[in-house]
Amino acid sequence: MEVILLKDVKGLGKKGETKTVADGYAQNFLIPRKLVVKKTEESLATLKKENEIEAKKQEDLKNAALEAKVKLESIVLEYKLKAHKDKTPAGSISTKEVEKDLKDKYGISIDKRKFVDKYPMNAFGYTNLKIELYKGVIGTIRVHISEE
Repeated sequence: MEVILLKDVKGLGKKGETKTVADGYAQNFLIPRKLVVKKTEESLATLKKENEIEAKKQEDLKNAALEAKVKLESIVLEYKLKAHKDKTPAGSISTKEVEKDLKDKYGISIDKRKFVDKYPMNAFGYTNLKIELYKGVIGTIRVHISEE
């Protein structure tokens, strides 16, 4: 029986793929669990429509990420840290703090897991912090750390 996968099925395939499976496997396991539907003209049309909607959604997300990238590149975040006697910073700035400041000051919500450079910033001066906004779209924020 030819079926269209509605969800990823381990050992069978990914969502949206068309596969040929045994009739009993489809009737007794896959269809009752709503993992697949029988391949018909109607189900193919529905699948095509869902794929178009998903492609449009992904395109909108990519465009929003490109707009956010332009906005982020104009931002410079300022931080002050106390210094030791040998002029090295006492402490560091984490990506969590950067995320919080972006949300509070600029209204930009970014998940801290999207930061490419996950190390804490513990040197005086400017640092470029990269953020992956979407697959292949990487924005950069300038962070300036100065001495108190």
